[in-house]
Amino acid sequence: MDLDVFVAAHRAEWARLEALLRRRRRTLTGAEADELVTLYQRTATHLSQIQSTAPDPALTSRLTTLVARARSVVVGTRRATWRDALGFFTASFPAACYRTRHWWVPTALVFTVLVAALGWWIADSPEVRASLAAPEDLREMTRPGGGYESYYSSSPAAAFSAQVWTNNAQVAGMSLALGTLLGLPVLWLLLQNAVNVAMGVGLMASADRLDVFLGLILPHGLLELTAVFVAAGVGLRLGWTVIDPGPRTRLSALAQEGRAALGMAIGLAAVLLVSGVIEGFVTPSGLPTWARIAIGVLAEVAFLAYVFILGRRAVAAGETGDVAEGDRPVEAPVAA
Repeated sequence: MDLDVFVAAHRAEWARLEALLRRRRRTLTGAEADELVTLYQRTATHLSQIQSTAPDPALTSRLTTLVARARSVVVGTRRATWRDALGFFTASFPAACYRTRHWWVPTALVFTVLVAALGWWIADSPEVRASLAAPEDLREMTRPGGGYESYYSSSPAAAFSAQVWTNNAQVAGMSLALGTLLGLPVLWLLLQNAVNVAMGVGLMASADRLDVFLGLILPHGLLELTAVFVAAGVGLRLGWTVIDPGPRTRLSALAQEGRAALGMAIGLAAVLLVSGVIEGFVTPSGLPTWARIAIGVLAEVAFLAYVFILGRRAVAAGETGDVAEGDRPVEAPVAA
């Protein structure tokens, strides 16, 4: 693109749009209002063309400001309402989870197989256990009332829930944010978590107390790990988008998937809050093991139904998990 020729060809349209914006909206005639909308759409396309083919900082800044002013006049300003929050949790968030199921469901399966294999290896090999800690430390961790059991009652329930929620939300947020680095940091985070869980499985199994460990981790762990899997799957999807954006430009694809990922971070924080409450109040409670596990299973089934029933319906209705169309930046069309 010859930028000077492009500017000369469209300068008059931009000047006319600025002139219309200087006037109060109420003073515009019907024909002028239609003209303003048309010029806004054209200028937005011009901005997209310049950004993608001949970026010029000064011109880009000018047109960005002009498009933003025109957008505020054309679509008006909108404040977030409770209806927006309701729409997010009943459509956008479950749709985003459903759309990424091909990433996080396999992630969950691979993680589970890896934990089982590592746990069996640790339980079956005294040499491996000896390399993890001194024998007296291992006995302290696995004995009745020892480290694994006392952990869940080490702090008041409310404080413990807040601590767990904060930590898990950070892990989920890191998985989403680091996905753009080709997903490699996400794989490392998953491996670390798999090793930690496998150590608990293997050490408690070697002490013939695997049932106790599962009774402690399953009530909250089912929902908690599912949220982590979803975050990791979305992070891996972001990493793949960098490699293969499809028919979209790489910048456009990352912007679309990144906006959806940001919304998922908010939704997953709410899911992790539920698992944190279960971990703080149910896991260390005096309820029978079957009752604690049943609560965890019910929470997990409720979330999966939420995603695969509500999310599928939302996707079928055209929901993608991205922000509302009016809040997205205008983009030039691309060839499929």
